Amino acid sequence: MWVSIYAASYLVLEIAALYFAYVAVARARTPQGSIAWVAFLISVPWLSVPAFLFFGHTRFRGYVVARRDSEEVIAGIGAFGKSNQPTGDGGDRGFTSFEAIAKLPVVGGSAMDLLIDGKATFDAIFEAIDEADSYVLAQFYIIHDDDLGRAFADRLVAAAKRGVDVRLLFDSVGCSKLPQPYLDRLSKAGVKVVNAHALRGPRHRFQVNFRNHRKTVVVDGQVGFTGGLNVGDEYMGHSDRFGPWRDTHCRLRGPVVTQLQLVFAEDWHWATHALLISELQWEPEPAEENMDALIVATGPGDVMETGTLYFCACILEARERVWIASPYFVPDVDILSALKLAALRGVDVRILVPDVIDHRIPWLAAFAYFDEIREAGVRVWRYTDGFMHQKVVLVDDDIASVGTTNMDNRSCRLNFEATAMIFDPRAAEAVAEMLESDFERAYLMEKTLVEQSLRRQIGAPFARLWAPIL
Repeated sequence: MWVSIYAASYLVLEIAALYFAYVAVARARTPQGSIAWVAFLISVPWLSVPAFLFFGHTRFRGYVVARRDSEEVIAGIGAFGKSNQPTGDGGDRGFTSFEAIAKLPVVGGSAMDLLIDGKATFDAIFEAIDEADSYVLAQFYIIHDDDLGRAFADRLVAAAKRGVDVRLLFDSVGCSKLPQPYLDRLSKAGVKVVNAHALRGPRHRFQVNFRNHRKTVVVDGQVGFTGGLNVGDEYMGHSDRFGPWRDTHCRLRGPVVTQLQLVFAEDWHWATHALLISELQWEPEPAEENMDALIVATGPGDVMETGTLYFCACILEARERVWIASPYFVPDVDILSALKLAALRGVDVRILVPDVIDHRIPWLAAFAYFDEIREAGVRVWRYTDGFMHQKVVLVDDDIASVGTTNMDNRSCRLNFEATAMIFDPRAAEAVAEMLESDFERAYLMEKTLVEQSLRRQIGAPFARLWAPIL
């Protein structure tokens, strides 16, 4: 009897594995992803079928953003770009590729201030919230109920009590440990608290892809913040496990804030069905710095591979240097090829990654890529002074990018991300100085994989097999 039950169960499992293999082939965005899933599903169905239920979908079908759903917003984007023309032309290749990826125009009259590490970031964010007159829009992937989390809640509650319209979006996966009383306190104070996937999120409870990884604060439509920092004590460097936490956020002013606000409005619309167009300020004061800027918001709802295209466009734009800081380095084949080609044509290509382990599998998988890019001339720097979590790109002396996008498949295809691109030598110089300081706290990787520990030699190739879902 038990043999028959086992045989029937195994048959059902095999049928499920074959069906999911078909789904992987039909829907995967890359051949690598489909091949990896097919091999995994057929060879180890007892493990792969549950994994596919959690991780096996790479498209968010039916995602409709507010700017496509509202004629008012569609018309407004065109007028907005014309009334805030950039001062530059984007050089030899122009802004066209970046604008096409973002579906937004590069706008002038903006400014970016680098916020290096937790104290500078949250001092600036808290000051802006405390000075809010009309509204605060806040969105984070992770919020903890710790010292920083409670200080953040205190600011939101105080703003709501003085009549400011406060809205908070949180991701249910990133905030899975956030206790309900924390959210209840905000709601009772008048803060409009919304799970980013509450109404139209993943189709079943197994789905943990499509995380909203954006970290955004917009105040009164005049000042905005985005970057790598979530709300938690570890981001302030108070973690015994990680030690000092190296991260970068940025404060934005001018017309680019309107674009960041639009991205928040899209996510709010997705989560609530409500349009915020008439409730928000869409004409920020121009900044004296008059920098050209663009918000590139990417995600699995996009028709094109916008996350990958963003990285490739930056790399292809480089003539002299492209420096990239990312806590995770699990690039797809297109990004990998772009990096190698840039190095082969003489561009100074540097990748800055942490030496400290955060998530072991992606950390280990990165070693399977390092030899390949180093052979082409890419230099890999490993940051040693605590954990490095920033997502920063520098191109030549002209483009600086700060945002939420890691150089891995999850950021490029599975998460909703946002990145601020500044096309200005002053911003590029500030980012260059910051990264040069980071390189001083890092070492140049010189050992090949065969010279690493036996655990890394064996583990890296197997970890790389998980690249499509990392």
